[in-house]
Amino acid sequence: MPGILYLVPTPIGNLGDISARAAETLSAVDFIAAEDTRVSVKLLNHLDIKKPLVSYHEHNQAQSGPKILARLQAGESCALVTDAGSPAISDPGEGLVRLCAEQGVPVCAIPGPCAAITALSVSGLSTARFAFEGFLPPQKKERRQRLERLAAEERTMIFYEAPHHLRETLEDLQTAFGPERRISLCRELTKLHEEILRTTLQGAVAHYAEAEPRGEYVLIVAGGEQRAEAVTPEAALALAKGLVAEGLSKKDAARQIAAETGVSKNALYNMLISCS
Repeated sequence: MPGILYLVPTPIGNLGDISARAAETLSAVDFIAAEDTRVSVKLLNHLDIKKPLVSYHEHNQAQSGPKILARLQAGESCALVTDAGSPAISDPGEGLVRLCAEQGVPVCAIPGPCAAITALSVSGLSTARFAFEGFLPPQKKERRQRLERLAAEERTMIFYEAPHHLRETLEDLQTAFGPERRISLCRELTKLHEEILRTTLQGAVAHYAEAEPRGEYVLIVAGGEQRAEAVTPEAALALAKGLVAEGLSKKDAARQIAAETGVSKNALYNMLISCS
């Protein structure tokens, strides 16, 4: 019989958040697959657990994944851990889970810390319906295109962001969603200097024009207002034409009306060009 792959969440900041079941699982498995063995060994030392560690991360998953699968198929059990939080969520661990699912190897998820849910719960924004977007593309063009597709999203949105990309991302969020959209910026969650900034996108841009971004961020962005009825492309075009007549460029008019109506920005722009 094959062994079991256990998905074991690790603390996102406070070592006291490791659960008894997570610790018991790490102690019981035959080996542990870690995103960074240097990080994981610190947690294992804290728990006084000594287990063989293998490396599994974004850059070696194509080679490491099949090797881990082979050991599981041979009957060994493995705990998959990431540096912090739940493995396989916006994480290369999803590839290993997929391999196991395809080959009939059992996968067992241990509940535990998750930065996205922790941040959402303290955001002060709606938690009834939400969309997890993870990391946005680091390239400006791809990032803006992704955000344009989210312009009509009515659910609360969750993003991860690194400090060196934060300012650009906030600027692009403001362009896509408007300056008054609510946002909660969460950093250092569960740590001594935990910080939650609840403001608007305009306020966030202004704040980080002065403050230096530090640490990894979870951004919780309010969804757009629910529209009473769908706007047809023809009606949206008429609105865009009105903005052009007032002096806006076709590109800016298409972007603004797309954000307000949910009609494709590119489609609106092409219609405006064809009407010229």
